[in-house]
Amino acid sequence: MERLSNAYFSISMTTRGPRPGEVAGRDYLYVTEETFLKTLDEGGLLEHNYHFSNWYGTPRGPIEERLNQAADVLLDIEVGGAAQVKGKMPEAVTIFLFPPSMEELEQRLRARDTDALEEKILRRLERARKEYARALFYDYLVINDTVDEAIEEVLAIIKAEHCKLESRRHLIAE
Repeated sequence: MERLSNAYFSISMTTRGPRPGEVAGRDYLYVTEETFLKTLDEGGLLEHNYHFSNWYGTPRGPIEERLNQAADVLLDIEVGGAAQVKGKMPEAVTIFLFPPSMEELEQRLRARDTDALEEKILRRLERARKEYARALFYDYLVINDTVDEAIEEVLAIIKAEHCKLESRRHLIAE
């Protein structure tokens, strides 16, 4: 985000409680299930999903506001949510961040130490396998081997998208 001049990182809404070190309004918008479902019913979410016993979703208002300001809007969402966004906004550019291997993903989950139970780690690995199988609609695939390389690839994609003819057609017209 520091390297993008006009970008907005979307803050997702969730019904789960904060993990140690997470800050409300920075990491997530923590809400009750009642508030979440009301927002959903009112059409206030661009995408939503229920997993691991909690609701997650992307508030629509801040996204639309930033897009109207011609900002690059980044969402950190899972495959089902990305499919919902792509269905509602076909022009959205989707980037799938993929670990170098399932073994590496398992090591990262264990090192993260947020899921102490073996059962939870195995559930997350199974969910990842299912998501990978459903991810064929994405526009780009970035292998998240090292943070620096993944950042460079994402920045290159954003730059390339800005250089597309459709983004600059007005310059030719002038």
